[in-house]
Amino acid sequence: MAEPVWDGEWVTGRLGVRLGPPELRELLGLALRAGNGRRAQLLVSRVLGKHLPQDPRVVHRAGRQLGERVREALGDGAAPALVLGFAETATGLGQCVADELGAPSLHSTRRAVPGIRPAAGFEEEHSHATSHLLLPRDPELLTADGALVLVDDELSTGRTALNTIRALHRHRPRERYVIAALVDLRGPADRAQLARCAAELGAEVQVVSLAGGELRLPDDVVERAVEATRALWPVRPAAAGAGGPARPGELVRLDLDWPVGVPETARHGCTAEQVRRLDAALPALGERLAAAVGQGRRRVLVLGSEELMYAPLRLAGALAEALPTAAVRFSSTTRSPVLAVDDDGYAIRTALRFTAPEGGPGERYAYNVAPGRRPELRFDAVVLVVDAVADGPALHGPDGAPARLREVSDRVVLAVLPSEGALPRPLGGPGFSSYRAEEVRWLLTDLSGVALEAPTAEREAAVQTGRAHYAESLPVEYQPGPAYRELFQQALAAGAHRLALAVGVVAETLLRERGPGLVLASLARAGTPVGLLVRRWLAEQHGLDVPHYAVSIVRGRGIDRTALRYLAHHHRPERVAFVDGWTGKGAITRELAAALAGTPFDPALAVLADPGRCVRTFGTREDFLIPSACLNSTVSGLVSRTVLRPGLIGPHDFHGAKCYAELAPHDVSALFADTVSEHFPTVRQEARARSAALTDREREPDWAGWAAVERIRAEYGLADVNLVKPGVGETTRVLLRRVPWRVLVDPAAGLDLEHVRLLAKERDVPVEPVPGLPYSCVGLIRPLGA
Repeated sequence: MAEPVWDGEWVTGRLGVRLGPPELRELLGLALRAGNGRRAQLLVSRVLGKHLPQDPRVVHRAGRQLGERVREALGDGAAPALVLGFAETATGLGQCVADELGAPSLHSTRRAVPGIRPAAGFEEEHSHATSHLLLPRDPELLTADGALVLVDDELSTGRTALNTIRALHRHRPRERYVIAALVDLRGPADRAQLARCAAELGAEVQVVSLAGGELRLPDDVVERAVEATRALWPVRPAAAGAGGPARPGELVRLDLDWPVGVPETARHGCTAEQVRRLDAALPALGERLAAAVGQGRRRVLVLGSEELMYAPLRLAGALAEALPTAAVRFSSTTRSPVLAVDDDGYAIRTALRFTAPEGGPGERYAYNVAPGRRPELRFDAVVLVVDAVADGPALHGPDGAPARLREVSDRVVLAVLPSEGALPRPLGGPGFSSYRAEEVRWLLTDLSGVALEAPTAEREAAVQTGRAHYAESLPVEYQPGPAYRELFQQALAAGAHRLALAVGVVAETLLRERGPGLVLASLARAGTPVGLLVRRWLAEQHGLDVPHYAVSIVRGRGIDRTALRYLAHHHRPERVAFVDGWTGKGAITRELAAALAGTPFDPALAVLADPGRCVRTFGTREDFLIPSACLNSTVSGLVSRTVLRPGLIGPHDFHGAKCYAELAPHDVSALFADTVSEHFPTVRQEARARSAALTDREREPDWAGWAAVERIRAEYGLADVNLVKPGVGETTRVLLRRVPWRVLVDPAAGLDLEHVRLLAKERDVPVEPVPGLPYSCVGLIRPLGA
């Protein structure tokens, strides 16, 4: 069904406004602003996707066509340094232009973001909300060589663009600027002013557009507008019009798995590589939206939220591909008050008014969403796309956007995108964990006050029957007796030199491959003491202050994606190295690779011991005792293993964990780290030599451990490979946390297994010698019924 074309006669007849040539009516409609004493008229673009719902493919194509004009203006294949879109109307348009040019993009914003200092700011004189901020994550984005492209939806006077150029030219002078707009309506005086500005700056300033024309305004246009709107403003709450549902439409929430490392807007900058990753993810996102919208829809609207335009536009395009029989349209909410008149000669026929979703001052509006007197224009489903910052009480209140949209549509899908501005803060000692805050920041949610522990047998039965996932509860923290604690002390004293050497080999390898700007992300919690030791090595041996975070990964559930977003926001993802203590059969190695597929992160895992032979960066491939495996929280900063349970952890939260502060008298976390790091000077030369001598062939994984585990599983008649836990570390975990069935040991393993034998004796678990075992030992979990 063709969208209606409004001829603009309502405004022309009452205000005497003249817009020409006639071809401009294919791109623009006319409406009146409300409550704006600076400018009466509003030029309503038919291809912007702001006030008028439009096919998303038309909107994206118009932006890319404007990008083609910019390319022609730049000439000789020159790429701009940056494309800057203006908030709020041209945020999506600017990114579409950047898409065509393959250039980085940034848009101005009216949202202050804690922790990000504005790089610049400027004023928009005619707007009701005048101040613009530039908040690039990387300040060098504004200083790169090349032309700067400024994108707006229309140029009436060009003053906003000139204000921006002057502000940025003081920050970083350039030889060339290109101003791009869908339509250029500047008069001779405005063009002369631009020429004077260019001369003053000593720069070339060029303007390109898809169309040009003239807008003639009578001298008393503002007074006429006030009179015309007096009886029709403010917007009446009941603007649903004909054909609305008899009762409020259904509301469905959808937390979209937005690709990690791709910003939801260009508010802090967006690169061409990030857009390519979005392109790859869009088909799956479109299918998820289609499932939420449901089949059989006739007309579907994807509604962006103020500055959040580009992501909803691309989602609308993906939805159109996934629902080929539906007429999918795109538009956006706005903070601009505009008069709505349900007349064939007027561009803004209906208006929905609602509270600002972020709880700020003023109201927000959605135009031409309600059908008014045209029931054939009704949307039977609306997808409202917001970011996590806007996903708060104001949005969900009785006057919020979802409530208003439910008045005019059968189904409202609230699609929430993760937002950099809503990322949680890391935890650190001494409030959370006994480690010093500078040694590790925990990307976790503090659940210390929640009762999560379950009896071991009860927990094991729930896990094996599928009634619960192992990460939904915690085992009771095992507190060893004097004999076991003495074994730990002996193992630490005997193995500290060997452990320090493995730490050094891993640290030197990571430094050589990632460079001095590397970031450590240890897999909580077994990997955290290792990450801390690697950080100490780099500090003591190389003078580097390396950031170190602890993140959660859960078998079967993947890595904490909110933690990944935090890392991607604060660091270059390719510099992040994931660290763990050891490998068993390689399940976590595979889990990490699968979880990071399609992200900018490197899935390579670094471990101290790799008996499973499944990683490339390791200290050794021998299955030796890492003393931190002997204990639980008391050797890991008093932190529990991680928890992921619905109802406790929301879609934008880090995974959870507890800090057992009550166990502080038994804490040996600092003792373990200090004892090992004391050996760093004596192993420095050997560690560097071993790291440098490792060949690519020696480092190549062959996954021999996984094959051995499969053989053991079959030999002992176990249905699930996850009941087989190979290696000293994993066997110790079985004896400490699970319901052990038996322990297989290599008779030649020696003293590394004294603590295993003691734990097995305490729990009455048989120990079977198995000559030729590829690991020092293997723990078998008792299957149900055995």
